[in-house]
Amino acid sequence: MLLSACETGNHDIELGKNARHTAGHSADRIVTAMSAAALVPTMADAIDDDLYQRTKALLEPGEIELNGAIVHTEFDGSEDVQMMQATIDIGDIIADHSGYDPTDCFVYSGNDDPDFSSNQHQGLTLEDEEFVWECQQLLREGSFDVVIYYRASADHEAILGDVRELGFDVTGVEGE
Repeated sequence: MLLSACETGNHDIELGKNARHTAGHSADRIVTAMSAAALVPTMADAIDDDLYQRTKALLEPGEIELNGAIVHTEFDGSEDVQMMQATIDIGDIIADHSGYDPTDCFVYSGNDDPDFSSNQHQGLTLEDEEFVWECQQLLREGSFDVVIYYRASADHEAILGDVRELGFDVTGVEGE
């Protein structure tokens, strides 16, 4: 099942409504399932209220408690290499604040997996492919946003602070 219905070009990309996480088959991959709950954002300073609500829905309780972040970039659709590097840098921050050495993690992009969409990536540990983070790179209103989520046990505030230090606007989203 895809996390999002993805489009290319300068079109908005829609996240699945009110998705929640359950552990998948191999490598404890995080896969979404649909639920019917309606959510209202609790963060007053969210940059994009709609995207915040959709991200919050992705964090609904499942087998893993999650927090997340919406990272707003200025990268347009032609800057996919820069977007991927930003994703790797953000993933390294998450790994570090989750108790992992970022050099002991890798990015799985799912090119060989029909359950993955383009611009969807996971950070996994090298040793046992344990989940560290997962993201979607969304082209919205002409620039990329990264919706990324990770275990709630990670230092959420430190992650947000370090992502800001990279020069990005970021909105934190806390799970239940």
